[in-house]
Amino acid sequence: ALMRKDAFLINISRGPVVHEEALVAALQAEQIAGAALDVYEFEPKVSPALMTLENVVLLPHIASGDVETRHAMVRTAAQNLVAALDGKPVSHPVNKVG
Repeated sequence: ALMRKDAFLINISRGPVVHEEALVAALQAEQIAGAALDVYEFEPKVSPALMTLENVVLLPHIASGDVETRHAMVRTAAQNLVAALDGKPVSHPVNKVG
């Protein structure tokens, strides 16, 4: 309700950041101009109402799909693997032990 009528809501962070039911209502009431989503509140499920709106762009969770980001992900994974094999702490633990 605080956004301008010509605003577009863009979510490439985390799905639950946006309450999709409220977003659909705002779009249908023309409270905002449109939306672009790469993540979804109940991913992988996408709100059927969002798929019917012409002022919405939906992407399949690919915002991190550029070459630089993917290379950084590979470097981080390799560095974590080497650290773990050397008995050192990893920079991004999934299950922190201890």
